[in-house]
Amino acid sequence: MAPSVLGHYESLLISNASTINTVESSIRSLTWFLPGRFKDAELASEALSATLNLLSLYHDTILSRRLKADPKYRPMIPPSPHSRYTHAWADKSSVYKWAARMLEIVKFLQLFFEMAMRRRFKAKQKTIWRGIIGVEMVKAFLRLLILKVTRRPVLSPPIPEREIDPATLADLTPSPSTSTSSLPPKYSPTDSPPPHFKNNKHNTTFPPTASSGPNPLLAAASLHNKPQQPQPFGAAAATSSPIEDYLLPKALSTLDVKPPLTLVRPLNTFRDWVSEIIYLLRPLIYVIALSRAQNKKTSSPLVVSLFLELVAHYLRRTPPPSFTLERSEYARRDRDLLWYFLRGVVWKDFTQPKIQTFVKATEKVPLINVVGALVHDWMPLIDEYYYYTAT
Repeated sequence: MAPSVLGHYESLLISNASTINTVESSIRSLTWFLPGRFKDAELASEALSATLNLLSLYHDTILSRRLKADPKYRPMIPPSPHSRYTHAWADKSSVYKWAARMLEIVKFLQLFFEMAMRRRFKAKQKTIWRGIIGVEMVKAFLRLLILKVTRRPVLSPPIPEREIDPATLADLTPSPSTSTSSLPPKYSPTDSPPPHFKNNKHNTTFPPTASSGPNPLLAAASLHNKPQQPQPFGAAAATSSPIEDYLLPKALSTLDVKPPLTLVRPLNTFRDWVSEIIYLLRPLIYVIALSRAQNKKTSSPLVVSLFLELVAHYLRRTPPPSFTLERSEYARRDRDLLWYFLRGVVWKDFTQPKIQTFVKATEKVPLINVVGALVHDWMPLIDEYYYYTAT
């Protein structure tokens, strides 16, 4: 019975993927406006958001599996480096696959768990903080497990993001066919050039003959392998190879032809490992410091957390420009430092008063007062819940 129900649901998802995607986006937008509207509105909003995130993760799994099984499917837009990298590790290692999914599931549920804990144990702050520490311990363990498997910096998110155009799923057949009709046609010497040869910017004859000359890519590679003449002192060295010169006019780069697992470099030195481990353990250390702080207005936990962030930033390596995926991950970590404006004494003494001034000054300004009212409804949640500003 259960497999039949799941099968019908998967068929419904495939045939109505565009509509379901629109509904998901609409409900997700609705959750931003629920807090402050009625009693326990934030709990209802977070429960809806967590359920929607889990359902979206399940939908992504179904769509990804369905597309892999269909040999006729060709994405209109090439997958991003992040999608290629995370897909490759999920296919290579079952440990990575399940650790990454469990990490995302815990992150989806962590705020709802904290809200439920605070309503269940209102006067027992130690019990609440023990629960939060337990969540952070699980997350730290899963991140370290991913680090052990990949021996590379842990990306966020560690699973592929949805890059599927739902409109393209309507043409997929119910069951993948391996008939010869799905195979590319074979060309004989008397046939006209295939479409991909027609798009070739080089004047290459089809089929290739001895008179047509060598392939430009092979010719460029052979020239590149020849001994180079010594350059005069102070002359600028060439920064691109002949292969790159051949690929770039075709909207390709070395990033597009790299194996997915090489898009992020392994951690080689002791300094690289220390930087990554400090970064992964920083949230757990911060939560432990918050739970042990006797005076909730003290700045010690915030200072410790910020110090660990800066140490990890100082010790980490600087990836070359060609490793754009690793550089984008480090740029995201740097942007996360802005969350410190919503934490601890920085929030209480600096950010919150300025936001309150803005809300009060714009409460009679049309349109802008709507944004001010929304911000005003969210401010108490930042005061009460840790996971609203956690990273």
